[in-house]
Amino acid sequence: MELFLHYSLIPSLFIILVLSFLQRREHRKQRDDTSHLLGNRFGIIIPLDFVGTFSNRWSYGIAFGATANKVMFLFSEGYQPLHIPQWAQAFVLLIGGMEVGLSHFPFFACLSSEFRLVSSILGFSYSLIWFAVTILYIIQCPHGQFLGKYETVMFYWPSLLCLAFLLGRFLHMFVKSLRVHLGWELQMEEKPFLEVHQAEHVKRLLRKAPLQETKKSWFQTRVYEWDPCFQFPSRMIGTTVLAFICLYLFIVIEFCMFMYVRDELDVFEGELENYIASMNQTGTLTPVILQVKELMNVSKGVWLVTILPASLTCVSYLFHILACYRKHMKRLWAGNKHFLPLKFHHPSSSKSVVAIARYSGWQIAYILWGYLIIHVVQSLCGLMIMYSLVLPVVHNQGLEMLQGLGIGTLTISIVLGLMSLQVWIATSFFLQPKMSTADKQKPLALNNRKAFHNFNYFLFFYNVLLGLGACLSRLLISCILGTWLIARIDRTIMQNGYEGADMGFSAWIGMLYVDHYHTNPVLVSFCNILITGHRERRLQQAIKYWCLNQSAGPRVSARSRTRWLLLQTLVNNPKLVMLRKSRPGHSSREFTQILLMGSES
Repeated sequence: MELFLHYSLIPSLFIILVLSFLQRREHRKQRDDTSHLLGNRFGIIIPLDFVGTFSNRWSYGIAFGATANKVMFLFSEGYQPLHIPQWAQAFVLLIGGMEVGLSHFPFFACLSSEFRLVSSILGFSYSLIWFAVTILYIIQCPHGQFLGKYETVMFYWPSLLCLAFLLGRFLHMFVKSLRVHLGWELQMEEKPFLEVHQAEHVKRLLRKAPLQETKKSWFQTRVYEWDPCFQFPSRMIGTTVLAFICLYLFIVIEFCMFMYVRDELDVFEGELENYIASMNQTGTLTPVILQVKELMNVSKGVWLVTILPASLTCVSYLFHILACYRKHMKRLWAGNKHFLPLKFHHPSSSKSVVAIARYSGWQIAYILWGYLIIHVVQSLCGLMIMYSLVLPVVHNQGLEMLQGLGIGTLTISIVLGLMSLQVWIATSFFLQPKMSTADKQKPLALNNRKAFHNFNYFLFFYNVLLGLGACLSRLLISCILGTWLIARIDRTIMQNGYEGADMGFSAWIGMLYVDHYHTNPVLVSFCNILITGHRERRLQQAIKYWCLNQSAGPRVSARSRTRWLLLQTLVNNPKLVMLRKSRPGHSSREFTQILLMGSES
């Protein structure tokens, strides 16, 4: 498959040249004879619009899914075509990423091309080549070293499914474009500048009376509520689909490594048993060896059991990130930036442009590394539970375990009780009464100051010891939350004031700002009004003389039309009368009265 990746660049470049030849350049600059010979051919083609594409989203997402195996190949740093020094490894990975992108470029270019008939034929042929080669590879090497039978099928069935979907999609495009070419169907309209959901969002904002809320289901109330006035761009759908498939492949790879390590541990455990048998269980290392065997058995079981909760956690993060994207975008549309740290209220434009290019790749990498870290943390928690609760019962030490658990619980309860007692004493004796019965709490005004100073003095030495436990608990909670949220790129794990050091969160904020500036429904609607008005004016200028020749009715002067529109504006907005510039010799109110009298006449 790696060899075919290199050879696939030949048909990929051919398809790119064909689509580029069909694509015409709108602004042609003739600089030399060569460019004059090319004419306006060989325009720049794009795989997809990463900012404003809302149509054909799932096709782009499935096309991203077809690249999952190659992305995991790059992620494992298996791309080594040349033997180079370690310091140049970044350049090799860059070349590998460019090669993978170029080999899969025809999928996206054929989906987004305006020449549907040609692009559907080329896309179908290229997808069929990849599908056939993948099937041939699975047939030749169906089994593997770690999982045994059908190991290759487990790795490649997501890519096969995505390629099969692309085959069906290109076939549908071909049939539809052929019917249009033969005149059996009408040509599809040009892609609208203003999407339907954006127009509905603006209508919702301009609606005076809010719509009556219907009764929401449990899923809408607790999990997710569908919004017909919002759509995720193709970039978010493609990132999510690719992240799901890469997470599945990463889990399969991890399970293969677990099977390999388990087999090695079984061999090591057999050697330990042979040593114990040779010593007739009387050696000095026998208790240690038994504990090591128990640790290996417990670790294997805990690691296997925690695969499911770790994977479910990362899957829930992917859905939650989509929900957070919608929530953050709506807040930015409303002009609300309070949910962002203060230093991100005005981000750098250049960094934001780079951020939208980084986001998709970084999101996938964060999910994969986050899964591994979460799995390790959950396994450590499982080991703690096993050694503190389960194994003592297995070794008939349940009473000692319950005794130690009770003492620990009682100690923590007493410490927390003393902390709560301090708060109660401060509330009851050292604060002045409420100034009003409507107040929620007492004012921050000291009372019984002498008693307060004694209270503060004697608890000073105790709080020194209590602060040690508080410091350790702070460290423990920070480690747990940091590792648990490491896969969440939409939430920083840095403290206040150090958010800029979180590069993933910075990429998330930059991506939000780029989408906010380029897909804001209000801004897009305003630009659509300007474009539509410009087209209408050009159309009116084109048919101006025809209208003059055909019209036999009374003509209306431009001045009268302007004054009539001004009258309508002032009637609908009376407060604008006081803000108008006055005419020389008349006040604004007098001029408005003259205007009204003139319009009535």
